Order: sequence, then C-alpha cells, then structure tokens
Amino acid sequence: MHTPHGKIKIFAANANKDLAASIARNLGLPLGESSVTRFSDGEINMRVNETVRGADVFIVQSTSPPVNDHLMELLIMLDAMRRSSAERLTAVIPYYGYARQDRKAKSHDPITAKLVADLLTQAGANRILTMDLHSPQIQGFFNIPLDHIKGVYQFAEYFKQGLGDLSDVVVVAPDVGSVKRSNGLAKLLGNNVPLAIVDKSRPRDNVSEVEHFIGNVKGKIAILMDDMLTSGGSLCNAAATVKEQGAEAVYACVTHPVFAPGAAQLIQDSVLEEIVVLDTISIKPDVPHERVFAGLTVNTDITALPNLRKPASERTGPKIKVLSVADIFSKAIGCIHEGTSIGKLFSMTLPS
Repeated sequence: MHTPHGKIKIFAANANKDLAASIARNLGLPLGESSVTRFSDGEINMRVNETVRGADVFIVQSTSPPVNDHLMELLIMLDAMRRSSAERLTAVIPYYGYARQDRKAKSHDPITAKLVADLLTQAGANRILTMDLHSPQIQGFFNIPLDHIKGVYQFAEYFKQGLGDLSDVVVVAPDVGSVKRSNGLAKLLGNNVPLAIVDKSRPRDNVSEVEHFIGNVKGKIAILMDDMLTSGGSLCNAAATVKEQGAEAVYACVTHPVFAPGAAQLIQDSVLEEIVVLDTISIKPDVPHERVFAGLTVNTDITALPNLRKPASERTGPKIKVLSVADIFSKAIGCIHEGTSIGKLFSMTLPS
C-alpha cells in the first residue's frame, strides 16, 4: 500500500508481539525488523534493522504491566523512527496505561494521563490509535489526531450470536462510571435490552463495596461490562450481587485483561459463567484462558459460536475467553494509511 505518507510498515516492541504480528499478517505485510533488549544496567537498547525513510510507520505497543518499561520502549522506538526519517508515526496503543490518572482526585495529585500524552507527542508520534480509553476525555489531552476504537461492537456480536434469543437478557453496569459504556452494549444488542446498575463505593484503592442495586434481573441472563479488569474484586462482587438479585446466569465482558496476581483464580471461583476479554493486553501464561474466534470483528458472519445457554455442567474449559482485536485494528490502520474514515467499519452508531 502506498499513499502520500509513503509505504506502510508495522513494528512492535515487547508488550504484545503476537497481536502486532497478527495485525501485520492481516494487512499482508511482514512485521518490521527491530529489537528491544536491555543493557546490563537495565537501560533499554532499541534497534531498527531496516530502513523507514519516508515510510508510514505504525508501532504497536500496549502500555500494559510492566507499564513503565513498556511506555519507555514505545517512547524510545518513536524517537528512533523519527530520527530515521519516517514520514509519519502512528502509535498504536490498544491499552493506554495511566488512563485512570486523568484528573486531580485529591489535592496535589498529578494528571499522569496528560503527562503520558505529552511524552508521546514529544517523542515523535504524529497520530494515536487506541481502544476503550478508561476516560474518553483523554482524547482531549492530545494536540495530534487520536482515533478511538470501541470494543463493545465485538462483545455485542459475540453475545448476540452466542445467546440467540435476547428477550431475557439484561446488561448490568458494575459501577456508575460504566453506565454509558454498558448502555452502548444494551443498544447494540437491541430488542429493548434493559440496563441495570450496581452502585459501589471505594473505601480505598483496589477495594470496592456494593451499596445499592438499580434495576430488575430476576430470572434474567445478566451481562456485566467494564473496560478493564485488574484485581477482579469489583467485578466479582458485582456478579455476586446480581446473582443475589435473582439472575439466572451472569456473564461478563471486559476490554483490557490486566489480571493482577490472584485475579484469574478469583474469576474462576466466582459466580460468573464466563468472562470474555479482548487481547489488547498479552494474556499471561499463568492465566488459564481459551482463545475463541480470532477473526471475530464488526460486520463478520460467525458460523461456529459457542452455545452460551448450555448448562454449566456441560461447559468445559476455563471461564476466561479471549477474542482478538487484530482484525479491527488492521482495518483501522488501513483506513488511516489510505486517509479514509474509520467510522465506516461500524454498522451502528453508539448513543452519545
């Protein structure tokens, strides 16, 4: 592919090389030749092993744990590409770390999400492509174009075809901050799928307590939706509350599977039937999971979906199911490279 921005090239640092390779493969391209290693003192040693002069370069790198290492890798790679005369640099960040630090929650707090935006721009990024920012207003932290993909479309396709009849389905927001996101899923599922809300408080970091429940889930199949899962405590508490309110079965979908130590076991021991996540973050080897439908994306016909209404006794394998975002990211990259609208990838507009 050639445009005024030059030949397209896809590179990756160390955060999610499998995803980057899948994106490049979907575009019919080899993954760019580069290496990111460490000197003996821990400093990052980055080398670009091919010419990028005049090229339209896309660097795929989630700033996932270890966040600081992966962020520095991305910044250094951007600087290396800029100094190697790349025509345009797009940082493809499926998971944007530090997104929860988007405001001054307390006196003297930093706004680290804005600092990261400034660092990326100063390092040489001309454009950002990301998915499901924890706070959508982070888009305004950048003075360069930012394209924001939403994972809700993939979840909607998965549950639509996996559950079939949606007349007994209700979408549940696990906290007040997730209401808009969850409402988007309910709208995409259609058939007047209702919304319920779990109202919780956080007495301290990474600890949540359910205070109120709004809505009716009795005898229903409930789908919890959130943007990220770290400790898993908040989601599992919400699932337990939904079950106590009379839900027949509880499923969950989460875009970014951070999975702090112990989170996977908490999910496995919870009342959740299944949790579907996207591979914006590379799943750790010690997290039991199953990859399903790597090609699932918007406007794609799925012929072999699981029957999510199967009794739990007949269900096998781990509860954590992983859908790939490679296809939708490769299509978005193609749109950016060709100068066409990313919005055309989606058949339905979400409520504003």
